[in-house]
Amino acid sequence: MQLIKDNKIIDNSWHYVAEDSTPSAGDITVSLPRWEAEKAQLLNHTGKLGVRLVPGDALDTLAADLENIQLIELDFPDLADGRLFSLAWMLRSRYGYQGELRATGSYVAEQVFYLSRVGVNAFVPQKPDDLPAILSCLNDFSAHYQASIN
Repeated sequence: MQLIKDNKIIDNSWHYVAEDSTPSAGDITVSLPRWEAEKAQLLNHTGKLGVRLVPGDALDTLAADLENIQLIELDFPDLADGRLFSLAWMLRSRYGYQGELRATGSYVAEQVFYLSRVGVNAFVPQKPDDLPAILSCLNDFSAHYQASIN
């Protein structure tokens, strides 16, 4: 599947490892609880490492490990929950995270401009046909009235 990263359509080399699955070689993401429970084993993994955050996850425990994490996925469970916007902002501004911040799950194209303003730089579409709309929405506004990460 393709995604948008840094305003370009690229192929996705990452895969999420569910709680009941064994990590395979390659670039993987795991849940925050799994990261906390299996960090020592995951740090020996062959490939890049990422963590998937959901609303309600706390960044305090993850902050010390950010140098070992190349990707943080923000998994939106539904449209009405904006807590991941705040987590993205805190990752970039408070914790200085420089890796990839990727939106996944139930967000809509109209939110990507605002997600990019809080530091999200990659977007996985729900359907491949959504790629052009997402890419277009990244340029919805040319003037900014509020401070942002970018």
